[in-house]
Amino acid sequence: MTIDEQMAHLRKGTVEIIREEDLRAKLERSARTGVPLRVKYGADPTAPDIHLGHTVVIRRLKAFQELGHTIIFLIGDFTSLIGDPSGRSATRPRLSREEIAVNAETYKEQIFKLLDPAKTVIDFNSRWMDRLGADGFVRLASQVTVKQILERDDFEKRLKEERPIALHELLYPLVQGYDSVALEADIEFGGTDQKFNCLMGRNLQRESGQEPQVVIVTPLLEGTDGVHKMSKSLGNYIGINEAPQEMFGKVMSISDELMWRYYELLTDASVEEIERLRASAEADEAAAPAGRVGPRPLDGRSAPTHRTGRRARGRREGLARRGGGGSEGRPVHPRPGRQASLPARARRVEITPEPARYRSWCCIGRGRER
Repeated sequence: MTIDEQMAHLRKGTVEIIREEDLRAKLERSARTGVPLRVKYGADPTAPDIHLGHTVVIRRLKAFQELGHTIIFLIGDFTSLIGDPSGRSATRPRLSREEIAVNAETYKEQIFKLLDPAKTVIDFNSRWMDRLGADGFVRLASQVTVKQILERDDFEKRLKEERPIALHELLYPLVQGYDSVALEADIEFGGTDQKFNCLMGRNLQRESGQEPQVVIVTPLLEGTDGVHKMSKSLGNYIGINEAPQEMFGKVMSISDELMWRYYELLTDASVEEIERLRASAEADEAAAPAGRVGPRPLDGRSAPTHRTGRRARGRREGLARRGGGGSEGRPVHPRPGRQASLPARARRVEITPEPARYRSWCCIGRGRER
């Protein structure tokens, strides 16, 4: 790929790149020298599952990996002791080192469902934070002011609402930022709720005499409730290690409108292709007779009747209420070809190496048994 083609490819599924000209310069230098860029993404092992919300970022990491760059998947075993205050209205409960260690092991297993293990570096931020010591931490803290930390939206909101902020929470952005210094990261990925922390890394690198990293901000994926971001603590997530029947049930509970966002963030389809599919589905729906519910299927099969559409809608609402299960909590498995109310043809997201019959069902969109 040319540099222009690489830039277009890497922009997909992102909200903001800080700064684009810096990313272009780094890509050009890497192509000229043959030295791969060091691309960092950190995740705190506060629960044992990696979910589809994480894969929004991990798919972008894979794009860099396919271009020959080094991916550093950083497990925040030290930052988990603090607890990320991003998007929180109260202090997170602290985890023990033993709980964190157990969750971290599952992360190491799950990440290689998406990334090439031969081209991925797994690291832990306790490796340098445990060695930093009190003297080093004081020197690190001297590089940031209290005013800078309190400018963070989460802290500012809690202050206005007179909610408590624990002193150790103020240290979280500082520690995450220092991770970038320790790793000499060229690029850091983070969701929109992590932008402040990622920019802290950019500032600390500059203070340490390093070239500032490029920050690539990715959108937050809404969970199965369709409202809040997908989160382990909220219980609205689809884990990549879940049983295929459970994944399928949860995906079926997602609204048709939200499915378009899942297409964009969780598949390889281009933005243009998704827009064409959406326009086609909307045109078919507008032209549909009054009795039909939902868009016309795009694969030529007959359109759903009012009764079929009503049953499909009821099934989705029931799944949403029960968290992905049918009667008695079991996932509902319509016969292949009967998910008539979904908006577009299938685009599978390969998230688990399960038997082919279930893998074809665990998809974003309509699948069929094979």
